[in-house]
Amino acid sequence: MASSIPRPRTIMKSSIIAINPSFPFLHFLPPSPLTALLFSPRKNPKSLHLCTNFSTTLLLFSLSLLFSITFLLGIFLLGFLRSYQNSPLPCSVSSSPEFFAASLSSMSSSSLLDKEEGVPRLSYSAMVPLPAHGLSGNLSEPEREFWQQPDGEGYRPCLDFSIGYRKASAEISKEKKRYLMVVASGGLNQQRNQIVDAVVIARILEASLVLPILQVNLIWGDESEFSDIFDVEHFKKTLQADVRVVSTIPSSHLMLRQPIHSKIPRDITPNWIHSRFFNQLNKDGLLILKGLDSKLTKNLPPDLQKLKCKVAFHALRFAAPIRELGEQLAKRMWIEGPYIALHLRLEKDVWVRTGCQTGLGPEFDRVIAKVRESEPEFLTGSLNMSHTQRKLAGLCPLNALEMARFLKALGAPKSTRIYNAGGEPFGGSRAMQPLISEYPNLVTKEMLARQGELARFANKSSALAAIDYIVCLSSDVFVPSHGGNMGRALQGHRAYVGHRKFIKPNKRAMLPFFEDTTISEAELSSVVKELHAKSLGQPELRNYRRERDVIAYPVPECLCQKP
Repeated sequence: MASSIPRPRTIMKSSIIAINPSFPFLHFLPPSPLTALLFSPRKNPKSLHLCTNFSTTLLLFSLSLLFSITFLLGIFLLGFLRSYQNSPLPCSVSSSPEFFAASLSSMSSSSLLDKEEGVPRLSYSAMVPLPAHGLSGNLSEPEREFWQQPDGEGYRPCLDFSIGYRKASAEISKEKKRYLMVVASGGLNQQRNQIVDAVVIARILEASLVLPILQVNLIWGDESEFSDIFDVEHFKKTLQADVRVVSTIPSSHLMLRQPIHSKIPRDITPNWIHSRFFNQLNKDGLLILKGLDSKLTKNLPPDLQKLKCKVAFHALRFAAPIRELGEQLAKRMWIEGPYIALHLRLEKDVWVRTGCQTGLGPEFDRVIAKVRESEPEFLTGSLNMSHTQRKLAGLCPLNALEMARFLKALGAPKSTRIYNAGGEPFGGSRAMQPLISEYPNLVTKEMLARQGELARFANKSSALAAIDYIVCLSSDVFVPSHGGNMGRALQGHRAYVGHRKFIKPNKRAMLPFFEDTTISEAELSSVVKELHAKSLGQPELRNYRRERDVIAYPVPECLCQKP
């Protein structure tokens, strides 16, 4: 390929520089002996009078060289100042969510690397959504209220690590003696949580991290590897100042009988991790952990909380094929106007695990009960609660009818375009009919994708979930029907990129009103709006509550506020 590239006709070289005269910037240089010397035709040395006016020529040459350098420096400084004034800052003074979304959307999601070190700049490495739509057109007051984005209160990403953390990074990022390997299980977002924790544990143990192994999912049978879902090189480069990430274990560290540590207690602290594993790791050189889900304490030191945000919102970028298709589908939704993304949890395994009734009638409920009896280990809800008690306690996902009533009560227009994330609902079209009857403009990725676009992701549940994640991130409003890992991940991610509207149904408080047949639609709407007035995606402090993960509540560790 290199031989086919045409070479410039004339390139003048000196012992210090090589300049291509076709380079357009050089045409702006003022005429001088320097440019004349570089670009004039060669002459016969014998015809030159070397000693004639040599001192004068040398003086003119020096002055022209000085003038040219000053001119170039001036242009450079002028361009730098302009770019500096227009560049997005980590903590902007603007509190407008629209401004913040627009400024982030102007950043390319591909890594813009530092020219010298090849390190992705954090302000450019985050996965950002398309900008929220402005409020325009003939909207009623309820519709305007529904699409209104929450006040971000001036919070912006601020991953300013301490001096002590940065000093320690110099050694930790070059570690080649200790290696940590982690096996991540579950669905996509459950695995993402474990990968985030794996990076933190590697940092605590001052170890290199081997790319995590994604365990084959027993429910969906997905055999995807890390590189199938995530951008490996971006992951490594983004974290290279924090933890050294390698693709494989060195042959010198392979052992025939390496133990796998899977019995890890909950709420483990950095001190516990260090005292339990560091000496062994220092001796063996390799530590393998499995079963990390929700084991690391939520209350970590500030630097490690920032590291979690850096991994979740910057380093864990999806692989290019997933990212490209997800962004295409998001654009197809976005170009038609504002849209809602729902994460409806109506899959068969969800009804089995929650111990809830489907709302589709006795025939479908008997199918779920039979599976639950044959595989009781899948049941995650309280065993001593009835179906009704589970539902009123907020432990069941909203079904299609309940979601339709919820959106209607909040003021969502009937013409609203809705993207439905999630798997195939148990009961098929019958399960979705109540929602489609109220909101007919409901689509899925299968409906949005063109012929053949999803073919490469057949039977790849994690890749399909990642595509859903990207489309949901760009939605104007996101509503999960049942919390879960994806709901929490999007809650934090939407907060991190400008506090995009996120409505988490208060099922425990709301469902008794749904059961009340005497209440009018207007009264129900008033009640539902009042119940959710303070949970629309506004900044919410984590407040060191034990159950609150910084990934879902990035304020105040990962988001700063400036007047």
